[in-house]
Amino acid sequence: MSELNDLGRLHPEKVWGNFAALCEIPRMSLHEGKLIEYLIEWARSRGIESFVDSAGNLILKKKASRGCEDSEGVILQGHLDMVCQANSGTKHDFLRDPIKAIATDGWVIAEDTTLGADNGIGVALALAALEEPDLINPAMELLLTVNEECGMDGARNLQPGTLQGRRLINLDTEEWGHFYLGCSGGMDVGVRHGCRQERVPRGYTRVRFDVSGLRGGHSGIDIHHGRGNAIKLLAEAMRDLSSSTDVCLITLKGGTARNAIPREAYAECALPDEIASSIDVWVEHRHDSWKKRFALADAGIRFTCSHGNDLPESSVAREERDRTLAFLDTVSNGVTHASQDFPGVTDTSSNLGVASLENGVFEATLKVRSLYDARTSALADKLVEHAQGYGLHAWKNGAYPAWTPNPFSPMLELCQNVYEREFGQPAGLQVIHAGLECGLLASSHPHLDMISFGPDIRGAHAPDERVEIESVERCWRLLKALLQEMAKN
Repeated sequence: MSELNDLGRLHPEKVWGNFAALCEIPRMSLHEGKLIEYLIEWARSRGIESFVDSAGNLILKKKASRGCEDSEGVILQGHLDMVCQANSGTKHDFLRDPIKAIATDGWVIAEDTTLGADNGIGVALALAALEEPDLINPAMELLLTVNEECGMDGARNLQPGTLQGRRLINLDTEEWGHFYLGCSGGMDVGVRHGCRQERVPRGYTRVRFDVSGLRGGHSGIDIHHGRGNAIKLLAEAMRDLSSSTDVCLITLKGGTARNAIPREAYAECALPDEIASSIDVWVEHRHDSWKKRFALADAGIRFTCSHGNDLPESSVAREERDRTLAFLDTVSNGVTHASQDFPGVTDTSSNLGVASLENGVFEATLKVRSLYDARTSALADKLVEHAQGYGLHAWKNGAYPAWTPNPFSPMLELCQNVYEREFGQPAGLQVIHAGLECGLLASSHPHLDMISFGPDIRGAHAPDERVEIESVERCWRLLKALLQEMAKN
């Protein structure tokens, strides 16, 4: 607990104090109730109006400063939930345990888990703006959505007319010095198949294969870095092994979230005794090959095996094994188009985020993203068709729209002017290959003029997630300056 309390001593104190409080309250997607209860009491004690809408979102309202009542109101927006990932062997219950956040070398990190700076820092900045006593501000609404990371349900189900303001600042981007004026849309592709099983022959040994040590990361922002996907690598290895010897596939599991690049995966198999006795040599050879292949992008990659004594009665039938491994090995994963309008930005991609084969049932989930909704749908259709080509049941769901850039936005012009005045240089303009909620918010509130910015966050959706302390202070300075400029107009 002392580490958490130490965050409150960082500057700006109110921002870090609020973030420390968020770290203390578990906020897994679909389990934001305790945090909402805390924030309702937080608002009540400060004379701030609060209510929960029909979608479960929390909305806080603060009146305009005296003399600024005629200024157009502004909406600050972020999401309450976080991606919950932990390093292998870490005992952390995301439904009960606080995040152990510490400050080190100019960054705030967590011990062996995701930090929740996505989007906890954005929420903390907005809360600090609501409680800042000396801030001259227009009327402010703070929209805190639920279940952003697992479906954007809060933004998706926001009812028209819930928000009164016409300008919105989203605080969910992760590169300081840039204003984001667009984002990708997305869609999930689900795959399922019931596998016929058969008996495991006598004279076989149980062997478990593990892929681990990968960096993982955000399935949108980090997809272009060429990092290893643990599920894809495991399927590649198992498919290669089964081409030269009999492999009785019992269980396969990898990934924990469709919007995170899988860091770990394992398969339990039964191999002929004579093959199992020397399989370590094959594992070592493949491990060395992968170390060279991912020397720059994923130097920590590991491929290991272990032997078990108990042999199950059944495994999936050989043709079912070949079907599932071939699908996992060949399904599209990574960048399919780079943006021609925004250099260095991914246009369209897919991520094989979760896969499992347990008790004869195979399931997988892929995340598709694109800056253009038509390309999202087209790639999702290809993935469904690819799965069906292997005799697997596949479907699309959870679609949300892209946020189309508006380079002539009055909000953008105001933000650019204030940024240059405060920091002596122009801000960069960018779109993000990630699912900000702005596209969905525009669906229910089409009049909104929106912009997004945030501090430097690295490694979001993975246990090496970290946020730069200095950039948080700059964000706070910018947010205050923007609100005070809006109050004048």
